[in-house]
Amino acid sequence: MSNSSSITEFLLLPFADTRELQLLHFVLFLGIYLAALLGNGLILTAVACDHRLHTPMYFFLLNLALLDLGCISTTVPKAMANSLWDTRTISYAGCVAQEFLFVFLMSSDYSLLTIMAYDRYVAICKPLHYRILLSSRACAQMAAAAWGSGFLNAVLYTANTFSLPLCGENAVDQFFCEIPKILKLSCSHSYHRDLGLLTFSSFLFLGCFVFIVLSYVQIFRTVQKMPSEQGRHKAFSTCVPHLVVVSLLVTTGAFAYLKPPSIFSPALDLVVAVLYSVVPPALNPLIYSMRTQALKDAIVKVLLWTFFRNHKSYGALLCSRLEILNFK
Repeated sequence: MSNSSSITEFLLLPFADTRELQLLHFVLFLGIYLAALLGNGLILTAVACDHRLHTPMYFFLLNLALLDLGCISTTVPKAMANSLWDTRTISYAGCVAQEFLFVFLMSSDYSLLTIMAYDRYVAICKPLHYRILLSSRACAQMAAAAWGSGFLNAVLYTANTFSLPLCGENAVDQFFCEIPKILKLSCSHSYHRDLGLLTFSSFLFLGCFVFIVLSYVQIFRTVQKMPSEQGRHKAFSTCVPHLVVVSLLVTTGAFAYLKPPSIFSPALDLVVAVLYSVVPPALNPLIYSMRTQALKDAIVKVLLWTFFRNHKSYGALLCSRLEILNFK
């Protein structure tokens, strides 16, 4: 029986067997990846450059955009390269790095979404204490805690996964190095170690989920008591993007990791993995920009500024008549 030291590379699950479909998947993933880069890049630029967006809500959104960029860049480029060059391989070190980064970024993403729920709770339920509870220092500490918890979770999971002996089989039934698929290749049944790690992760993720639910219960109660219909609409409009993002991530992630073993289908696992690892980073910028007018305006200004910077004659004429650009 060979162990993990004899494995130098893994074989990832291909999206298709025919060359035409492989190229189609490459083009599709390229479009999704470019959309994610553009959308999250615009959010980063808009929040950084527009002083009106220098608030806790958009500070956390900036962190979310960074995490989304890292998350989709961890899995999609390798999948695109494999489809383009008609290969399945990923090195052992590359697989370790991919799993570590993916768990780190996804865990941090989930922790940050929990903090964003707290931000909405304070803004709506305790508006008079908002600047005190969410000061610049407090926001920085909470963001650091989200990144730190993700790093700790990634270290524990990666160390546990790749310390187990592998049985010589190196075919991973997924388009990236996903933990459950790597564990299936293990010869060892380290029940107590896996149970301890599962308990830690369950406590972390279940605790975050319960906190998000309780926050929104209080938010909805407070919103229902608002006398102004306009005030209720404004409060709901700031919560809807966050709820959509959380729901998409939780439902797809829970199905991927908690579904019973009897439900086994490589095609279904592939689709679910795409839904929770690729789709949210690409859709999050659209969800937030469509529902948040201030962010939408800032993104439009970034696009106009970028365009007119390369067309100065047109830009000078327009800017002299329309005072809409506030970038120096």
